[in-house]
Amino acid sequence: QVQPVESGGGSVQAGGSLRLSCVYSDSFMCMGWFRQAPGKEREGVASIFIGDTGDTDTHYDTSVRNRFFLSRDILENTTTLQMNNLQAEDTAIYYCAIAKWGCSSAIKDYEYNAWGPGTQVTVVS
Repeated sequence: QVQPVESGGGSVQAGGSLRLSCVYSDSFMCMGWFRQAPGKEREGVASIFIGDTGDTDTHYDTSVRNRFFLSRDILENTTTLQMNNLQAEDTAIYYCAIAKWGCSSAIKDYEYNAWGPGTQVTVVS
């Protein structure tokens, strides 16, 4: 099974920005970003749905809305998660995931069936 691959994690001061990317070599309808902080459950951060005509629809968790922005590069089959005004509570391992046949707007991990290995994001306050 083809797996997505994340890149771009690292350490940043609070208030700073990071950009994560995810590349997937097969077709898909949804690509989601999730994160898991130490001692916490995995949570959905953002997702992008790609319709039959190529139109897209993005969704964000309320905790990151207006700070995180998800975009898609058609040619590179990549999504980019731009994370701005990062705070200590954003520290987590971030995972990219694929829902090959569709997804809801709720960014639920059980809808996704291919997962990347994750990339660490650390925000230092």
